[in-house]
Amino acid sequence: MKAVICGAGIAGLALANRLHAHGWDVVVLEKAPGPRETGYMIDFFGPGYDAAEAMGLLPRLRELGYRVEEVSYVDETGRRRAGLSTSKLTKAVGGRLLSIMRPDLERALREQLPDQVDLRFATAPEHIDNDSDRVRVTLPDGSVLDADLLVGADGIHSSVRAAVFGAEERFLRYLGFHTAAFLFDDPRVHAEVNGRFCLTDTLGRQLACYGLRDGRVAVFAVHRAADPALPDDARAALRDVYGSLGWVAPRALAACPPSDQVYYDQVAQIESPQWTKGRVVLLGDACQAVSLLAGQGASLAIAGAYVLAEQLARAGTIDAALGEYERLWRPVVAEKQRVARSSARWFVPDTRTQLAVRRTALRLAGLPVFDRYLSGALAGKPTNVVRQLGAR
Repeated sequence: MKAVICGAGIAGLALANRLHAHGWDVVVLEKAPGPRETGYMIDFFGPGYDAAEAMGLLPRLRELGYRVEEVSYVDETGRRRAGLSTSKLTKAVGGRLLSIMRPDLERALREQLPDQVDLRFATAPEHIDNDSDRVRVTLPDGSVLDADLLVGADGIHSSVRAAVFGAEERFLRYLGFHTAAFLFDDPRVHAEVNGRFCLTDTLGRQLACYGLRDGRVAVFAVHRAADPALPDDARAALRDVYGSLGWVAPRALAACPPSDQVYYDQVAQIESPQWTKGRVVLLGDACQAVSLLAGQGASLAIAGAYVLAEQLARAGTIDAALGEYERLWRPVVAEKQRVARSSARWFVPDTRTQLAVRRTALRLAGLPVFDRYLSGALAGKPTNVVRQLGAR
């Protein structure tokens, strides 16, 4: 069996690893010229943690991960207004949590990729011929790949989804925020935030900083935006939106790199009524984007890849495998999307009342009696899909 996977992100790389382990011939196409270096810190837990463990990936992830002592909310002067110990978060999910930069998670998956997997950067499908039993992918150089399955794992703005399932506006639910991430050098800021995940305790916009082991500072920003359209100049837009913030914001924005080195996008979800068409299937954010509000996008990407690969290995036919993948995994995704939408107002408060309520909730979350509530708020409804598959 042969699979062509479009997208060398978390979902695509995880699937390539699993399909090769099950004896598939795998080609991975990535339109970017090389591995992505820009990204943000994620808390990795939930079903993706289970899948990473089953794949033997956890030791490397722990090496690349970061020890973050606390999530701290600070005011315009840098004074701590609220916070939560990460040990409390880790305890809430049974110790199965680690903090890692998103590019480092992709790096670990690439390192595990066998040499036999054909990974090609700077290329993507030019044309797709999709039949009931085969798929043909024509590349920009005129070469053709014939395969049993084409997987669209090319993100929230998936070109595979657009070519096979329809225009993006049919599936994208904009949640009213823009987000950005970049890296910069500043020893003073690094010393202030190192060991903590520091966020501004502000209305309508939020800037977060954390120190990396190489001495750089990673910035993550999110703000409310009525218009989903993205700016032509990401750096200028960030300086306009966050320029009046205090604390370390002026230093971070002054050191912001050019727009082509800044990650900038909408905060949105993808709701597709159909994940499979012929011999094309969608994976990861291409069909299940939950948004950063859910905090589990990377986890769900790896877990979804694991579920799809296991079904392709166990089912009698590809059609049966794709149907079972969607039956098992769609309810998990739908629940995480629902939780993310309901929690949006607390992620970036829009009123002083909401801000005060969030501070109170963080204080209460530090009490033992709130452990179970914190677990539900952090992880949502638990799922054992990956563990059950691994136990068979």
